[in-house]
Amino acid sequence: MSDQYDVIVIGAGPAGYAAAIRCAQLGFSTACIDASVGRDGAPVLGGTCLNWGCIPSKALLDASHKFVEAKDHFGEIGLEVSGLAVDVAKMMVRKEQVVKGLTDGIASLFKGNGVTGLAGTGKLLAGRRVALQGHDGTVEELQAGSVILAAGSVPMEIPPAPLTPDRIVDSTGALEFQAVPERLGVIGAGVIGLELGSVWRRLGSEVVILEALPDFLPMADRRIARDALKVFKGQGLDIRLGAKVTGAEVADSGVRVAFEEDGAEQRLTVDKLIVAVGRRPNTAGLLAEDSGVALDERGFIAVDDYCATAVAGVHAVGDCVRGPMLAHKGTEEGVMVAERIAGFKPAVNYDAVPNVIYTHPEIAWVGQTEAVATDSGAPVKTGAFPFAASGRALAANDAVGVVKLVADAESDRLLGMHVFGPQASEIVAQGVIGMEFDASAEDLGLTMFAHPTLSEAVHEAALGVAGRAIHMVNRKAKPKA
Repeated sequence: MSDQYDVIVIGAGPAGYAAAIRCAQLGFSTACIDASVGRDGAPVLGGTCLNWGCIPSKALLDASHKFVEAKDHFGEIGLEVSGLAVDVAKMMVRKEQVVKGLTDGIASLFKGNGVTGLAGTGKLLAGRRVALQGHDGTVEELQAGSVILAAGSVPMEIPPAPLTPDRIVDSTGALEFQAVPERLGVIGAGVIGLELGSVWRRLGSEVVILEALPDFLPMADRRIARDALKVFKGQGLDIRLGAKVTGAEVADSGVRVAFEEDGAEQRLTVDKLIVAVGRRPNTAGLLAEDSGVALDERGFIAVDDYCATAVAGVHAVGDCVRGPMLAHKGTEEGVMVAERIAGFKPAVNYDAVPNVIYTHPEIAWVGQTEAVATDSGAPVKTGAFPFAASGRALAANDAVGVVKLVADAESDRLLGMHVFGPQASEIVAQGVIGMEFDASAEDLGLTMFAHPTLSEAVHEAALGVAGRAIHMVNRKAKPKA
């Protein structure tokens, strides 16, 4: 007789653990299966985000940013620092302490909410049965009323640069360096490549980022991308666009990288090479042939707008389904599915999913860019306000960047917000809230913001949409033909 649960969740990353906790809160007997193990070989919860992604990378980004501030910018505000040094080993210890605190926290939340955590690999069988293979190789069969697949994603690999134990690494390996590489190569100028490149550049590496695409951050607003590229190059990141890697091999001198740029074959030697070309859904071994659950042409689990698969009672959420691979998107999907299993009818607003790149300055956006909105045929109007005119940003010696709003020219409805600057990850939440409540640019312009704050830039950008900004000269309206 197999063990029975109302709900079985496969995967304990943000999408999976949120789904499991919410299911338990709603009164379902819930089990959550995860195969992850930590450095000590013991099972850990939290998935890639907490263990090898969002959290450890932000710990290193924060530490490295503080180092650069102290080394290069404290003198500008009258603070003299001497004897400053980088202790990578201590930095890594702190990173692991932060990770452990959060992963232990998920275990406590499971216990407090009555979720049964099961260590091992889960596979969906027919009839909402799940095969659980423990780390000791034993297999048992579980029966569920509903199954939620939250298997997450893994780093993509590319044939020209096969990974090695220490020299050619993926994003996980790049978080484990025990010393600052003298020269570092990064393949990919996306979110992961820019963040990891920034960490090690700040700590002293000479960093070369090779990006195959001809455009920088094509998913971002063009003004934001242009400004960010200029700033990042000024920080010492050697970003080469249109550079396609054709080979990489480990040699005594380091890693020899071959790439094509402007039609010519180029070569580069680095101490370490990070492959940061994106992630793919982690669906290998997840589905039995008779499970009935299908994958789409890109390997994602096929689901509808509410994360339901074609099999009754089986849902899939997070990185293993369509849409951006973002922890917060997966969390919202996990909660939505739990509530739909309980008979409620929530939905995720996929038009208001924020994106963030945790460089410095940060880049964040929600909704449509000006180009996307224009290409869709909608007449648009925009407003922008630079942090160089923000009293709070100037006082904090952190005044690089801009807030830009995109609104429908006829209805004034907010279509997107784009931020490049200090605390962009926090500021963009105001745009998310506005879009969730179908706000207009005028609504933001009529809202009172505290002074002095960075968020005043949102207020001024909103006023600027209508040519009413107070703290900058408004653009003159183009004469009508």
